[in-house]
Amino acid sequence: MTDWWWVDLLLATAAGLALIWIALIVALAVAGPRGPLLREALRVLPDLLRLLRRLAADGGLPRGVRFRLVLLFAYLALPFDLVPDFIPVLGYADDAIIVALVLRSVVRRAGIDAIRGHWPGSDDGFAVLCRLTRLPLPRNET
Repeated sequence: MTDWWWVDLLLATAAGLALIWIALIVALAVAGPRGPLLREALRVLPDLLRLLRRLAADGGLPRGVRFRLVLLFAYLALPFDLVPDFIPVLGYADDAIIVALVLRSVVRRAGIDAIRGHWPGSDDGFAVLCRLTRLPLPRNET
């Protein structure tokens, strides 16, 4: 190490942040949708964003759900990506994967009926949403 404690602290902090970033990329690769489901998620992304905006504006939903949505919008508004675009597959799909992960949490907490009531897209898009969130389609949707 160096003779200056603040340089050691700075190096240790940078190394720790780098390890956390790498762990997050691995977690996104493992938890995110794969293959055709990822392509379908990218296709319905505009409807998903409209759904998330409607859910965030719904005062009847739990505060924790709306807070997660506000954090998601803040992430999406950042001018830089968590995963740079030069990383194959994940570079372009990181936003869709993060939206899908937050959406899983929101759907499980808010309930499928609230989600269906706010869904702006087609029934096929709603079926994709159910597959992304790993929830069964409601009986009248199958």
